[in-house]
Amino acid sequence: MPKNNKKALIFALLAILCWSTIGSATKITLRYCSADQMLLWANLSAFLFLFALNLKENKSGIFQKIKTRDILRSAFMGMINPFLYYLLLFEAYDLLPAQEAGTLNYIWPVMLVLLSAVFLKENLPLFRFLAILLSFSGLVVIATKGTFVMEGVSNVRGIVLILISALLWASYWIFNMKDRRDAAGKLTLNFAFGLLYILIYQLISADPLQISLNGLTGSIYIGIFEMGLTFYLWMSALQYSTHTARISNLIYLSPFISLIFISIFVGESIHPATIVGLALIIGGIVWQERIKT
Repeated sequence: MPKNNKKALIFALLAILCWSTIGSATKITLRYCSADQMLLWANLSAFLFLFALNLKENKSGIFQKIKTRDILRSAFMGMINPFLYYLLLFEAYDLLPAQEAGTLNYIWPVMLVLLSAVFLKENLPLFRFLAILLSFSGLVVIATKGTFVMEGVSNVRGIVLILISALLWASYWIFNMKDRRDAAGKLTLNFAFGLLYILIYQLISADPLQISLNGLTGSIYIGIFEMGLTFYLWMSALQYSTHTARISNLIYLSPFISLIFISIFVGESIHPATIVGLALIIGGIVWQERIKT
């Protein structure tokens, strides 16, 4: 693909805009359906979109070359993402204000560094450790609304779920770094298994399979703009760009734009502690990036 920084910037900004709407869309959709049923329809929408994308890119042949180890790998990866990651994330959104769930979810790069130190034996020098502490201080500020006491926590179970989901997402990326398969192809197969898992979950769940039109519309939106289309836009941005690091840094705009959308569409008053905590989390992540370079 020929490099074109203008196209890269457009694709990146479109991806960021899409990601920035997800917090609002998730919170609003949960008014009309449960987290697991939202995941079912979102997963199905994402799978169909990604499958169509493979056909458009003339990559349908990759499914004919699938080996047993690829199936087993995707069975495992699909369990982590989309099944467990999004199930816990959506449950957390159901329990917490959107501003808290959305901003706390950005702790996953910190989790990635910690997991890399443990499982990939990467060095964790003092300055990087201090950067991690800075990000975790932001987590505490958001969770306690700046009070630094448990009385300020909105919902302990929601906080725990969002942290587990961040840990799962970081774990997924570690496994993904070792997976050399075509990105769109492996993601499509992962989502196929994710769909299987959420269907099984629905069958053993006590909740009847029902959803309103509003819930279905919101779920499809999340499936396409969080799980499907945005992946394509972001990958295109990275492929077109001659400055991958600059494009990647634009992602830090997303949580701040998301807070604006949450305030407008969900109607939440953004707590000052949310902004301060988010700034600490992003500050710690950026500090780590500078240390690496």
